[in-house]
Amino acid sequence: MNLPYYIARHLYKGGGRSQNVSRPAVRIAMLGIVIGVAVMIASVCVVLGFKHTVRDKIVGFDSHIIVSNYMTLQTTDQSQPIVADDSLMKVLGGIEGVRHVQRYAQKQGVLKTDSDFLGVVFKGVGEDFDTTFMSQCLVEGKLPKFSAVKSTKQLLVSKTMADKLRLKVGSKCTAYFMANDDVKLRPFIVAGIYQSNMGKFDDVMCLADIYTVGKLCGWGNNEVTGCELRIGDFDSLEIVADHIIDKVNKTEDCEGHPLSSLTVYDLSPQTFSWLDLLDLNVWIILVLMLCVAGFTIVSGLLIIILERTSMIGLMKALGARNSVVRRTFRWLALFIVIKGMVWGNVLGIGLCLIQKYFGVVKLDASVYYVSEAPVEINIPLIILLNVATLLITVAVLVLPSYYISWISPAKTMRVE
Repeated sequence: MNLPYYIARHLYKGGGRSQNVSRPAVRIAMLGIVIGVAVMIASVCVVLGFKHTVRDKIVGFDSHIIVSNYMTLQTTDQSQPIVADDSLMKVLGGIEGVRHVQRYAQKQGVLKTDSDFLGVVFKGVGEDFDTTFMSQCLVEGKLPKFSAVKSTKQLLVSKTMADKLRLKVGSKCTAYFMANDDVKLRPFIVAGIYQSNMGKFDDVMCLADIYTVGKLCGWGNNEVTGCELRIGDFDSLEIVADHIIDKVNKTEDCEGHPLSSLTVYDLSPQTFSWLDLLDLNVWIILVLMLCVAGFTIVSGLLIIILERTSMIGLMKALGARNSVVRRTFRWLALFIVIKGMVWGNVLGIGLCLIQKYFGVVKLDASVYYVSEAPVEINIPLIILLNVATLLITVAVLVLPSYYISWISPAKTMRVE
């Protein structure tokens, strides 16, 4: 029989004489662990969900990696084309880790209605466009029929643009473009309205067919601004980017245009730097909550030891070694910690589920890019967090348990 475990379980279940002091101490210690674990789980899930939500929105517009003309990536004044023929598309699609490749063309212009006008960026895409992200952002209407062989005259605008220009689904508008010191205009019909809450895109980006945008740029068949590459695993972005650098960068297309590439980190460095700062906030919260949990359980253990001084003296008088008594009280503290962690997980995961499915906590979308706090429940990460919390909490209990060594059986029995 494990004597320390048996005695600790007996004490935990309410055995012994007076517990007038230790019971409130145990409850306070357990409450500290419950709050600490719940806050840590909620913080990790919210920050993880926020980072991935914002990251996915940036990738939805910019993709993971783009391959374009070297001169286009070095300047924003003028877009130089590349020839994205079947040969280049096959090379890009065959790179390990690349899930999807799509062509795109971009041109700046002015969108005008009868009463207002607005400077925008027209992004042309074709049949190979991955519509998953834009379908999720669609709030009215439908996605245009994107084509690389004919003009559909359909346009997808943001809700921000629609509000400024007072556009609705089915509204007609005219786009003006500068080309070779001449002004060209094209009529469009608003097929759909999207809202991503990403101001840098919602303020300027509208989608049309790549055929129209390419012709406005004066380009021929297969000439585009670049190719967007989407990968299967974001964590392997740098590895895939290195493969693309080896195979594509500093090479030329079939017409001699120099090719180069950029990752989403290069395209939106400020946003990703801001997201990286959130990791520091999470670490600060984790350290603070572990300190709170550790302090409360250490305080509770010391109070229990002080109240059980006579019992400790009796155990020593009966021949129990200091190590046996210490293990007894460490087992008692462990029972408290485990129960507190269980309730902390129930509370933390419960709050995350409520937020995930009901969106109780709202955010200012113009500042945080999302209208409600996103949550991502990562079970392996939560398990790792619990294991780390348990190990750290048990470790900090070692030192206060040595107070038992200073308790003299003779003095405690004389007091009794």
